[in-house]
Amino acid sequence: MSLDLFLGYFAGFLTTVAFIPQVIKTWKTKSADDFSLATLLIWCTGLVCWIAYGFLLNAIPIILWNLASFFFAGTILVMKLKFDGA
Repeated sequence: MSLDLFLGYFAGFLTTVAFIPQVIKTWKTKSADDFSLATLLIWCTGLVCWIAYGFLLNAIPIILWNLASFFFAGTILVMKLKFDGA
């Protein structure tokens, strides 16, 4: 595996799993007060753009990790709407 491909996968892994503790905390506390709805919507929109960009470049690390991040961002967004009644 080339260094640039390794760095793409490793960076994507780190930036994606960094949100797992927040998902767990939000689930346990049943509160997403730490996030604004606008932030979550902008974050999800940005991730969709990254995914589209990844497809345009055929860049698997960009597609893979941004899909995973979108899953976590979407999970937090759903919890925000459910728990906080935003």
